[in-house]
Amino acid sequence: MSTKKNNADVPSTLTRAEEEVMQILWEIEKGMVHDLLEKFPEPKPAYNTVSTIIRILEQKGFVGHKAYGRTHEYFPVISKTAYTKSSFKGFMTNYFGNSYKSLASFFATEGKLSIRELEEVQKTIDAQIRKQKEGQS
Repeated sequence: MSTKKNNADVPSTLTRAEEEVMQILWEIEKGMVHDLLEKFPEPKPAYNTVSTIIRILEQKGFVGHKAYGRTHEYFPVISKTAYTKSSFKGFMTNYFGNSYKSLASFFATEGKLSIRELEEVQKTIDAQIRKQKEGQS
């Protein structure tokens, strides 16, 4: 089996259907198409649909497989953390000009963050800054 790649190696973004399959694969870590199908909520997609998506994910470099005769066991090649980091970086660049200040301002302006939540975010940031400064000493 292959090792999982870090976020610098994330090949591309996923469609909604591909991401749904990957979420299940990250959860179960490895499995056959029927194993993935069991995890889908009702109404479940067709077996052929999931099989096609898995093959696309394999072509994109997100999934690998181990063959047992004509049966294939699939596993993620890209970790969920690496994909999350890569996706969030793209999101930040595309929507907020890579500015966390703009992101926080957006949520505060839209009323999605309370003052208490903003204070908690500030405490987290302050703790990270202290940690980084201690590491430099």
